[in-house]
Amino acid sequence: MLMKTKIRRILFGVAIGPLSLSHIVTAAPAPAHAEASQPPPPPVLEGMNYLTLNRSLEDKYFHEPVGHELGADDRLGHYDVRYFHGMVTEEERAESLHHMVIAYLDFFRLNELETWIAHGTLLGWWWNGELLPWDWDVDTQVLDTTLARMAREFNRTVTSYVSADAKFKREYLLDINPWAYFRDRGPGHNIIDARWIDTSNGLYVDITALSRFNPSDQPTTWECKNRHRYQTIDLYPLRQTMFESTPALVPYMYQDLLVEEYSTKALARTDFQNHTWNPIVGQWILTA
Repeated sequence: MLMKTKIRRILFGVAIGPLSLSHIVTAAPAPAHAEASQPPPPPVLEGMNYLTLNRSLEDKYFHEPVGHELGADDRLGHYDVRYFHGMVTEEERAESLHHMVIAYLDFFRLNELETWIAHGTLLGWWWNGELLPWDWDVDTQVLDTTLARMAREFNRTVTSYVSADAKFKREYLLDINPWAYFRDRGPGHNIIDARWIDTSNGLYVDITALSRFNPSDQPTTWECKNRHRYQTIDLYPLRQTMFESTPALVPYMYQDLLVEEYSTKALARTDFQNHTWNPIVGQWILTA
């Protein structure tokens, strides 16, 4: 699908700065006087230590509108508060996510940034190559080396997008979480490493990076800050496919990963969230 894009950099916000593309995940050596009982320092992204981040001051970077806590409307948790102007309609949500996926995947492909779809987004692809109709955001993954390049070259980039039929126009912000410097989970506020945000309504793509926390003893084990673990053979070679009518990549062992995360029921159940799967048309049909 063709689209027109115009890219610019905006000059406010946290700048990540230069990052090394090799040996990204390291652990700083403990001081000679450190007690044996002290926990090891967290693994970090090299090249960001000039920010002098104090882990004890870590706070949540990406914020969602107030009201998405337990018991409230979960849909509010799928907006970035900086660009939130109220809940969008179901029609606008579906249209916004469709074009956001196209703009995201095209941007990453054109800039040779490797990314693949993950989690619930991957499950939607498994069924029919589309987002699940009840999904309110998009999940993707990258390697930490890709995250480093994103931070160095594209942080705070705004991309202007025009659909092929020129009827849909949007601007998307690529925002890197500065706390991505620390590669462990920490207090749990910053498990999302970056976002691709629709600046008209706050809907977004969540981007998480995979790191090798113990490359010497476990060189094939990759993990995100939300404790999802993978082996290299689970991911590579990535498979080329189509998603939301645009080229995309998925993990090599995609079905095994989906079963591990969601169980076999997710690949067999044909009624969910007031939708029923229609195999004739290959779509989830709203039933209520």
